[in-house]
Amino acid sequence: MAGYLIKRLLIFVPTLVVISWITFGLSLMTPGDPVMGLCAQEGILMEGEYERCARQYGYDLPPFYLSLSPAAFPDTLHRIQPGYRRDMVRKLVAQTGNWEEITVYDQQLQKLLSVAGSLPDSLDRQKKIDLKQTLQELRGAYKHSQIDFQIGRLDSMASQTAFLPFLGEGASDLKTAWENVKSKATPKKLRIPDLKWYGAENRYHRWMAGLVTGDFGFSFQDKRPVGSKLGPALYWTLVLNLSAFALALLLAIPIGVHSALRKGSRLDRFFTVFLFGLYSLPRFWVATILVVFFTSATYAAWMNWFPSVGLGEVEAGASWAERFWVRAGHLLLPVLCQTYGLLAFFARQMRGSMLEVIGREYIQTARAKGLSETRVVWKHAFRNALFPIITLLASLFPASIAGSVVLEVIFSIPGMGFLTYQAIFSQDWPVVFSVLILGALLTMIGIWVSDLLYGLADPRVRLGGGPKT
Repeated sequence: MAGYLIKRLLIFVPTLVVISWITFGLSLMTPGDPVMGLCAQEGILMEGEYERCARQYGYDLPPFYLSLSPAAFPDTLHRIQPGYRRDMVRKLVAQTGNWEEITVYDQQLQKLLSVAGSLPDSLDRQKKIDLKQTLQELRGAYKHSQIDFQIGRLDSMASQTAFLPFLGEGASDLKTAWENVKSKATPKKLRIPDLKWYGAENRYHRWMAGLVTGDFGFSFQDKRPVGSKLGPALYWTLVLNLSAFALALLLAIPIGVHSALRKGSRLDRFFTVFLFGLYSLPRFWVATILVVFFTSATYAAWMNWFPSVGLGEVEAGASWAERFWVRAGHLLLPVLCQTYGLLAFFARQMRGSMLEVIGREYIQTARAKGLSETRVVWKHAFRNALFPIITLLASLFPASIAGSVVLEVIFSIPGMGFLTYQAIFSQDWPVVFSVLILGALLTMIGIWVSDLLYGLADPRVRLGGGPKT
């Protein structure tokens, strides 16, 4: 058994690597600029701060160990900062294939942008606004028709007496550089594949090294380490979900076993209808009803049984017992709301599994040997009926860690679901993808634990292969 579990762990390693590739690839496609998200104060970065921030957080490195791209693209494209400038250069290279001329054009454009930002105050304000708008349009343009139009406008502005001393030579150089881009195009290079190797100095390697050491990066929202946000959220999610799981199993197992042993009885029919009704109730509706009617005196003073949403206020220096009772009062409703769906699900699964097991020949043999009904049910039938429940627990384990977005938002529980909900709406992608990779890891752990529980439930099962001799 130990050898089998070790083999499964070794299989999980390449699986986790593939999942990390997918997760990292998705992170590269998210909208927004991660450097601006990490370092910008009120959406603004001072001159030179962007490059410094990109170096600090590794965004000046290539994305992966290698890349397969046309020969027209250089192996230093990732060094161009900011990201929008790099995207413009990439799109231009993808059209014409002449990296050298595009580099000259990009440098000339950057010089003009610098000049436009330092024009004297004596110049007409509206003309300066028009000039900056034209240069901003050029900075993001990659279609030839758009660039031709904006360069024509710029050439017209630079010829004006007020701008001529500042822009005359720069505008002429930019126009010449653009004409070279068009006239010296090398589209043949775009059809030649080229494999570029970057080694371990890349963003994926740094990201994975951080995950292994528990470093999930920094939040875009408040610049805090993501791990410092995941820890408290994971704690409250575990408290909520493990309490609900334990309560649901304690009730579901005897209900399911009793219904299976008395199939067709009144009590079995009652449980069938009752559990089906529970399973049909939407959790968001039940949660809303509980909050509206049982946490305030709005509809009836006698119905204000529970404290309001959230976790309550605990005074500094409060004892463990005092903290427990404050938190328990706030968590009771969400735990009950999480429990009723699990109870219905587990009870029906337990009943079906027991019905299947008690009809098998070895159960009849056990009864024929004169074993007591209690021993037959709980030692022989129940043990084998646990396998489907173990499988369900393995699949629900990562879901319990990920948290319930609906319940945690309605009851204002600061768990993993609530954290993910806030991160998505604020585009805090490091938090979102950290939860994603953590969920994938916990899924594999849940499968591994289910294998372990199979062996504990029935030691006769040979997890490594054929039957025992």
